[in-house]
Amino acid sequence: MSTLLSLLQTELPLIQAPMAGTQGSRLAAAVSQAGALGSLPAALLSPEALKAELERLQASCRPYNVNFFCHTPPVTDPARDAAWRTRLSHRFDAEFGTDLRNAPGGAGRVPFTAEAAALLAHFRPPVVSFHFGLPAPALLQAVKNWGAVVMSSATTVAEARWLQAHGADVVIAQGLEAGGHRGHFLDDDLSLQLGLMALLPQVVDAVTVPVVAAGGMADARGVRAAMALGASGVQVGTAYLLCPEADTSTVHRRALASPAAAHTALTNVFTGRPARGVLNRVMREMGPLADEAPRFPLATSALAPLRAEAEARDNGDFSPLWAGQAAPLSRPLPAAELTRALAAGLVA
Repeated sequence: MSTLLSLLQTELPLIQAPMAGTQGSRLAAAVSQAGALGSLPAALLSPEALKAELERLQASCRPYNVNFFCHTPPVTDPARDAAWRTRLSHRFDAEFGTDLRNAPGGAGRVPFTAEAAALLAHFRPPVVSFHFGLPAPALLQAVKNWGAVVMSSATTVAEARWLQAHGADVVIAQGLEAGGHRGHFLDDDLSLQLGLMALLPQVVDAVTVPVVAAGGMADARGVRAAMALGASGVQVGTAYLLCPEADTSTVHRRALASPAAAHTALTNVFTGRPARGVLNRVMREMGPLADEAPRFPLATSALAPLRAEAEARDNGDFSPLWAGQAAPLSRPLPAAELTRALAAGLVA
């Protein structure tokens, strides 16, 4: 624990998971002010928006983390995209008045780039984390040049070893329970991925860098269990989505606070890559895992008009309601109060 604290420069070995689309600098700053490490997700931010968010975080004068995806953008497959849109159109256009076959395309989430690295260098964030592996060596070195601590997610022991060998200072062991996108990058086979209770001790034994546990923790009991299995710290995401400082949508908050939160599933229908969320109508009818979905992140644009129309009707059946399996344990607490409650699990 002491090694992790010295790396993160925080009072607590707790990290708020970066959650693109549902939070910004407001939540990250509140968590950092409470003594943990707040995280800013950058995958959906333009350079201008990222700069503005970093300026707000810098003003908080507390350590923080900036998170990026580092996937390789796929080559567009027009036939696959058209087939997916046609299937969606036949199923939902008449009901919602949409035209999904002709919905505008878009890149969706963007990976870490040289432009982002140059922008970050101006702010020199103390921690930078990645999802889906690590960026190219030159980009990673650019981050390390100002002394940033580098973290990344592993869903298998092989990925944890790879991350340590390629320059990660901290490995985040992401159990299968975790909400949002799976961090796998060496193999797409979901059967290789383990629940946190099985994954965490194996990763701890396999690497020498600090290991942070992620997935299935929403209160002090989960934190205590992860620390007992050898974690140097924990990363919590879903529990923070009900905080007033989060930007979680109305339909998403309602789902998290309802009995529906007890049933989550991995799905690729929203983005093209497996991610865990509360089971809803579009997941049931189109997946949850659909071989026809365009490659990540190209699937995002096809559903966008349907999601917008449904949310305008206060309907979350076409929205990505990202959540981990411990979602029913979440409570609508201010971020500082939740952070203190989680920290109680650090005491033996």
